[in-house]
Amino acid sequence: MNQSVSSEDILHFEELFDADRANLVAMHAVTANGVHAAAKDIQTRREVTHDFSISLEHGKITNQKKSGRCWMFAALNVLRAQVMKKTGMETFELSQNYTLFYDKLEKANYFLESILSTLDTPTDSRLIAHLLSAPENDGGQWDMLCAIIDKYGLVPKSAMPESEVSSNTRELGEYLTEKLREFACVLRREYGKGVSVQELRKMKFSMMEVIYNMLCIGLGKPPKTFDLEYRDKEKNFHRERNLTPKAFYEKYIGVDLKDYISLINAPTVDKPYYRSYSVEYLGNVLEGRPVRYVNLPIGELKKAAIAQLKDGEPVWFGCDVGQRMEREAGILDLDTYGLGQLFGTSFSMSKAERLDYGQSLMTHAMVFQGVNLDENGAPNRWQVENSWGDESGKEGYLVMSDRWFDEYMYQVVVNKKYLSKEILDAYESEPILLKPWDPMGSLAL
Repeated sequence: MNQSVSSEDILHFEELFDADRANLVAMHAVTANGVHAAAKDIQTRREVTHDFSISLEHGKITNQKKSGRCWMFAALNVLRAQVMKKTGMETFELSQNYTLFYDKLEKANYFLESILSTLDTPTDSRLIAHLLSAPENDGGQWDMLCAIIDKYGLVPKSAMPESEVSSNTRELGEYLTEKLREFACVLRREYGKGVSVQELRKMKFSMMEVIYNMLCIGLGKPPKTFDLEYRDKEKNFHRERNLTPKAFYEKYIGVDLKDYISLINAPTVDKPYYRSYSVEYLGNVLEGRPVRYVNLPIGELKKAAIAQLKDGEPVWFGCDVGQRMEREAGILDLDTYGLGQLFGTSFSMSKAERLDYGQSLMTHAMVFQGVNLDENGAPNRWQVENSWGDESGKEGYLVMSDRWFDEYMYQVVVNKKYLSKEILDAYESEPILLKPWDPMGSLAL
């Protein structure tokens, strides 16, 4: 066979294409309407409905707008449920701008310390290229938000509202990234001249001052104290003055974040089940809680999530949201689109193969607020609270089929009390360190 595509090959392909009526119909439909519009499967809309046997009370839908803060929004949507229970408010929002400020500040320090720890590594190495690729992006993981909360607490959205920049982070993010790459260049250059790491760390202090100033200009200064004022469901007015972010968290949320751990499903050969994993050079707060998971069969993730939902508590999770999603109807299902029929081919990679070959990884974090269990107690669809505003999906909510869960769900965070001793022991074991570019080190945006 020829190595290149010949004109005879193309004529052969064309003859076969034209001989099949379905190809011609598909070509006209797709060129006029697009792939998804032409391939939409109406039967899926009828089967994957927004009805659930378990559905929790939840606040108004939130909107991350043009930012990659889904992991923050999802986690804060889980935690705000505690505030609503304790205060009797119908809805409530925690400040996503507050956590954004400190996440970016801490990520800058984490990045610069990573540069200082790799000064002897060649600039053209894969590791340095990875560190420089995105030193200050919006994405994150559950453990990273826990590290922010442990150090800085939380505040209501009213105490630090959104700014134009927090809702549209691209511009500031670009300049922070440029500055951090510049700082990395300076630190490595000065080290090459013989400057000690101790002196370089003094330089880093001045660099962090620049980052702090840029964040204040873009996001505003975080409050040290604030007043909490609200009306409960009975319209009674409440006020509490001079709360600190940590005092607010302790009184109105009070969740011990150490009780919540990440379960992942990565069915690849290199990641045995019932083992603990962490990722090199992944984090924000240098001295804070490290990112850690325990890898489990997909059924264990479902079992734990259902147990927590039955107890009336929402569940943070991470998935590959862009796969087979119909945004208008808010449906996540393997048969949302009849792509095999449309293109006359099958898409047959397994979940493990998609991870190994770069076809899928965790891209987005959301919250389970409900699940539909059949007569045998098995889940067939899941209620998903998103953070894209109320114009996406069904008033901001998605429905995920259980078969989609199997293929594109990667992480859930649950309370330890729903897990077996075997799982807890596996989680607490010495973690296997994954490379910084491993797919399970991906950040939710």
